[in-house]
Amino acid sequence: MMSEWRWRRFVLGAATAAIGLSLGSAAMAQTGSTDEGKRKVKSKVSPAYPELAKRMSVSGKVKIEVVITPDGRVKSTRVIGGHPLLVQACQDAVKEWKFAAAPEETTQIVEFEFNAGGN
Repeated sequence: MMSEWRWRRFVLGAATAAIGLSLGSAAMAQTGSTDEGKRKVKSKVSPAYPELAKRMSVSGKVKIEVVITPDGRVKSTRVIGGHPLLVQACQDAVKEWKFAAAPEETTQIVEFEFNAGGN
């Protein structure tokens, strides 16, 4: 098992490599969307921009596969892709979403986008 110090060093290294030279210091924004033709979202919770990601101006998309129960609750989530500093906030947020009812359990992809802009 990786020690906490090594884990933090790994995450910091991955974050630094991912942002490269694209550092910005303006407003941060995030959006969440689902594929067209899928179950309608009745209520959304936006992910909180993680403080470390903000300080490092981390941007990017996070894709989460969501399994939705017939009554519209999120049964489970699975990360499809995204920056390690952003994925947990997205998973936590999408677990609070409510979808329209349907006759059976469904699966769809939800995509979030975090933008660190600089003007």
